[in-house]
This record gives sequence, structure tokens and C-alpha cells, in this order.
Amino acid sequence: MSSLTDLREVVDVVIGVDTHVHTHSAAAVDTGTGGVLGKVTVEATTEGYTRLVAFADEHAVLRAWAIEGTGGHGAGLARHLAGGEELVVELDRPQRAQRRNGAKSDPLDAIRAAREALARPRLGTPRHGGDRQALSVLLAARRSAVESATDAQRQLFSLLIAAPEPIRARFRGQKLPGMLTTAVGLRVHSSWDVETTTTVTVLRSLARRARTLVQEATEHEKAILAIVRSWRPDLLAESGVGPIVAATVLCAWSHPGRIHSEAAFAMLAGVAPIPATSGQVTTRHRLNRYGDRQLNRALHTIVLSRQRYDQATRDYTDRRTTEGKTPREIKRCLKRYVARDLYRLLEHHPNTA
Repeated sequence: MSSLTDLREVVDVVIGVDTHVHTHSAAAVDTGTGGVLGKVTVEATTEGYTRLVAFADEHAVLRAWAIEGTGGHGAGLARHLAGGEELVVELDRPQRAQRRNGAKSDPLDAIRAAREALARPRLGTPRHGGDRQALSVLLAARRSAVESATDAQRQLFSLLIAAPEPIRARFRGQKLPGMLTTAVGLRVHSSWDVETTTTVTVLRSLARRARTLVQEATEHEKAILAIVRSWRPDLLAESGVGPIVAATVLCAWSHPGRIHSEAAFAMLAGVAPIPATSGQVTTRHRLNRYGDRQLNRALHTIVLSRQRYDQATRDYTDRRTTEGKTPREIKRCLKRYVARDLYRLLEHHPNTA
């Protein structure tokens, strides 16, 4: 699929699908003429998916599916079609500027999806399930737990600032971990006024919540590490790559051939340089704010780690600094190099065959 560049070479009809929570709209488009052969809207259920396949059977045996949101609203349909060994093309959600005259409806978006698949020079396949999807779920759960624990700790610290003096005195001079331990052990006394009693009760609740969430995040990380070790342990051997970074990279990459080149992987990660030249200035580039920001963050973490602990990266940083590059420019260059190395490792490691 990674070498396929034109659907018209292999299929007679493209079924474009606009996916939503409760319904999916599909349109069959002839690859030779671009004409619409038929349209249908079904419920986003197993019975609805079966109806879509029957709809496709009415128009062509040689067909491909162009689906928007294969990792979201279209995930169930994508899995159903994969079970039937159907050819599925992954599409992004449409931008408003690309809609002709602002026209918008589910059938129109389905037609647009099919025609866009026909016009694309490169075709993407949906991300795999299995280990990749398990990592995606664990990463989302861990991220939520970490963010919620941080919020609880921040709230505890803020409440302590305005707490009654007898309560503040018990926390004075402590770092945040010590504050959490002290807050967990707080006890309410019957002689306290309502303000003190309420403050102590809330502080204890926040501390217990933070501890529970930290423990939950740790359990998720252990599960992530187990999956990464069984799937791609070679990633963990790379400098600066821990279980969370490795899982993030694997979720974005998914499987061999999905991303057709290292340049495409760099673009996905938002580390491909964007030219910003004008007149006689021909060497300037703009910060790339596109792509998968979680993947970009993972590459940034690798670069920061290597700049601190990897001698070759430290030497490179020193050399580029003497050449007049700023720290931000150096990090951008390093992230591009890391993206290249990770892509080559992921695509060509014997375990991916």
C-alpha cells in the first residue's frame, strides 16, 4: 500500500465515507469519470457496516474505501472492513477552505472524501490496532492521571497559602512531597471552627486524590513498558528514549509502510523545516507548528536528554553554537536528525518484517 500512488490503477470505484458518532454517510464515485454512482447513510453499528458493504457490492468488486477519522468515529468501520480484507485509505478531516463555496453536508463530505483520495499523490493506511491501540489507550489514561494529579497538587499548594496559621505552621519549610504526606495524615478536631475544619478536610481529600492518581499513572507506565518491551525493545536501547517516549513514537508510526519516507515522518512530527525566504534572504526557516504534537514533544524530550547525557550531541551543540546558531535552532536541527534515525530504525529493523 505504501507504493500505491493512484487508486485509478487498481480499483473501479472509491467509496468515500464521512463518519460521525451515530451515523456514517457514504458515496460511491467512479474512478474513471469522477461521477457519483450512489449515496447512502447508515447507523454506526455492525448492522450499519454490513449495509455499507452491501451498498459497495452493488457498484463494484474492485473498490477502495476512503474514510475520515479511522482512529476516531470511523474506527469501528475501519476494523470491520479490515476483517473483510477491504482496501482502506485514511483521510484527514476536511478544512473549510477546501469546501467548494462553503457547501457542507454529510453526503457532500463523503463525495469529497472519495474524490480527494483519487487526487492524492500518496495514500495513507489506517493505524493498526493490537499493541498500538493498547499503547494509545494507556498513554491517554496516563496523561489524564498525571494532569489531574498535578492539578490536585497545585490546588493543595494554593489553599495552603490562605489557610489558617495553625494549619500553615504544620507545612512550613516542606517541599511538595512532604506537604502531600502531611496533608494525608491531617485529622479534624472538634474544637476547630468551620473554616479550619473545612480547609483541613479539603487538603486531606486533595492529597489523597493526588496520591491515588500518581499511583494510577505509575501502573499505566508499567503496562506501557511491558508492551514496548515485547513489541519493539530496540527503541528502549536508543539514547533518551524511555517507555513513554517509545510508546508515543510507536503510536504515531503504527506499522511498516504506513509512512512512506523519513521526510513524511518528520512532517508528521512537526520537525520538517518550513522555508521562510524572501528577497536576498534564502536560508531562513519558520517554526513548524503542524503535525502530531505528542510526537513532537517526544522528540523534544529525546533531544533534551541527549544534550545533557550524550557526548556526541553535546559536541554537535557546541559546534553549532560557535557557528552562531541559537539554542532553539540547534534543537530544531537535532529533532530532525532524531526523526530520521527513529524512522530508519522503525522501518528497517528485522522485527518489523
